[in-house]
Parts: sequence; structure tokens; C-alpha cells
Amino acid sequence: MEFNAPVHGTWNIVHTGMLVPEARQIYVCPENCMRGVVMTAAEMNAADRFSYVVVEERDLICGSLEDVTIEGVTDVLNRLEEKPKAVLLFTVCIHHFVGCDLNRIYRELEARFPDIIFVRCYMDPIMQKHSLTPDQKLRCAMYDPLPVREADEKSVTLLGSDLPLDDTSDLKVLLKENGLTLREIPTCTTWEEYLALGESALFICCYPPALYGAKKQAERLKRELLYLPACFGYEEIKQQLSLLCQALQIKEPDTMAMEQQCEQALKEAKALLGDIPISIDYTLHPRPLGLARLLLEHGFHVISVYLDSVSGEEEEDEQWLRNHFPEVDFLPTIDPKMRLTPRTFDPPVLALGQKAAWFTGSRHFVNLVEGGGLYGFDGILRMVELMEEAFLEEKDTEKLVVQKGWGCDCCL
Repeated sequence: MEFNAPVHGTWNIVHTGMLVPEARQIYVCPENCMRGVVMTAAEMNAADRFSYVVVEERDLICGSLEDVTIEGVTDVLNRLEEKPKAVLLFTVCIHHFVGCDLNRIYRELEARFPDIIFVRCYMDPIMQKHSLTPDQKLRCAMYDPLPVREADEKSVTLLGSDLPLDDTSDLKVLLKENGLTLREIPTCTTWEEYLALGESALFICCYPPALYGAKKQAERLKRELLYLPACFGYEEIKQQLSLLCQALQIKEPDTMAMEQQCEQALKEAKALLGDIPISIDYTLHPRPLGLARLLLEHGFHVISVYLDSVSGEEEEDEQWLRNHFPEVDFLPTIDPKMRLTPRTFDPPVLALGQKAAWFTGSRHFVNLVEGGGLYGFDGILRMVELMEEAFLEEKDTEKLVVQKGWGCDCCL
């Protein structure tokens, strides 16, 4: 059993799939699973780009799931006055259970609708214990329609992130100063803009769950790929910027000045925040332990980190924390016992992340998910600003953390 805190700011596969412009998502599954994805589409004001085919028990007993899927999707598309450029077709766990012939399904649909690209997507969490998660599969499949085109040496494509990089981020500023264009799927509004993502001579991945898909697409399109994950360590940031500059053959930025800016910002923030207890959670950023280390190295009073596993990228930071600050608690979020833990702290906690805010009952929290587009030294500066804002201003935690897919269009 797992405990699921009522915190929903991170994106799910419906939110991510909606990033493909002029495309439609179609889910084929039983009603019990359908409820959540239908609600997500409605809540994000995207019900007009979402359809579903309900699978009933009699469909499995009296017929074939292949026929149900083919005819259901055909009926959906025939009812549309304007056909989508692509269909993100999600098959589910039950297709695996009955040994469904997925190749036949796609072969038949492609023959019936030759002008539509059918993208193979999966909502099959039963597979994730020994295979890729549905999220990882989607972050690869959503770029499958990109055609092989001549490489554009003056553009770079960022693959797999839900949220666009901040305009002030190190990476974006560096590219702009050197006359290079950054392409990102969150900023695409048309099908042609989306197709142009594959033109860039260089691909970059900054979000760990997207790395599998980025590697696959870079191999398929024969592009160079750099994995430059957002982080909080000065040396790692400098190394990444150096790798990028070498790949693009451009001049490296003055990282010493950028580092000094971060040092000054952290010093001023420590003077403002004093010894207020700080709690961090993994939904804020893919590197919660790296952030905890940065803050502790600069005198901040970090008391806990909420996370359910430690990624390989953070093993060094984990060991550093355990060696130098063993009093910092590593707390799970899905353990059933967590539903009974106290949610009031004296003195109050400054929470970095929605789950940390919920578990600590804090009304002073940084409302950010999946890194929020922060990157590099500028990402550190922006995080410090958000901490100062959260310290000075209260938020309605209960109202904010229930909103799905923070950062996407939401009608809640």
C-alpha cells in the first residue's frame, strides 16, 4: 500500500501529451482508469483535444480487443469535423494482459487514415517495476513524428521538458548572445513549429526522466546529444556550460562572476531567513539533495528532505549529507505511516516544494515543480529569490497544491 498526499502539481502523461500542438489524445481503457485522465483533460481546459474509447468486460469475452480499439478510434476520428495532424493513441495494461496485437491496430488505423500520424503511447504502470515508466515512454514517443531534415547549425533543441527554460537561464542567455535559436516543445504553438524541433544540429536534455527518449531521438535523427541536467553544484554547472560551448564552438561565459553573484545572493538570503527550519521535497526539482547541500554549505538550517528514492545522480550529495549533517531527516512520501505524521511545526517551516509544504503544514513555501525552468547559476539566483518571497509572503497551501499540472493552463 502507498499513501498519496493530496498534492498534484507535478505533470502527468495527459499534461505532457498536450504539448504536441494540433494533436489529439485518445485513450482506450476501462472506465475505472479513464476517470482520472478525463478529469485531467477537462481541468486543463483541453477537453476539445481529448477522446476516449471505453473497454467493457463483454468486449474481452465476446470479441477481440484489437477490433474494439480499431473501431472505437475510427468512430472518434470520423466524428471530428477537423482531423488532427497526429493522434497520441494510449493503450493500457489490459492490452498487455490479453496479448493484444498492437502492430495490427496501428497498421489498420494508418491504412484508414493515411493523413494522420499515429503515435504509440502507453498508460501501463504495471510495467514500470521492470521496464520504463509510461512517462519515460511518452517523452520519447511524442517526438516520433519529427522527420529527418537537414541540420540547422544555428539552432539547438531542448528535448523532454514540460516547462520552458527561463529567459534568464544561463543556457538560454548563452545561446542568444551567440546568435543561436533554442527550440522547445512547450513554446511550440503550431505543427510546423513542432516539426522544426528535429532540425537543430544539437539536442540537449536537462530533465532526467527525458534522457531515454532524448537518446533514442538523437540516434534516430542522427544528431549530437548533450545531457546537461539542472543542478546546484558550482563545479557541475561550470562543467556543463563548458561542454556546451565546446560543442557549439563558442566562447565560454565568465562563470567566476556568476558564481560570485550566487555567493552574494545566498549571503543576503541567509541574513534575511536566519535560522528558520527549511524542508525540501523531490517534486520541487530533480536534485533536492543537491539543493539541500548548497543551502547547508551556506549556513541555512535544512531539517528534512522528502523523497522516496535517491537517483544515481545524487548519490554523492546523499553521502555528503549523511557524513556532514546526519541530523537531516530523509522522509518518504508514500509510506502509509506518513498519513499520521504531525503537520504542525514550531517554529514554522519554510518549505521548498508542494509536498514539503503539505507535510509540514507550512504557508510559506516555494511553489515550483519539476525545476520550473530554472537552470545554472541563474537557477540558483532565482531559487534564492523564491525562498525570500516565500519567507515574506503567506500562501494558501491547501488551495494551491491540489491544482494539477502546475504551470500548465488550469481552470481550477
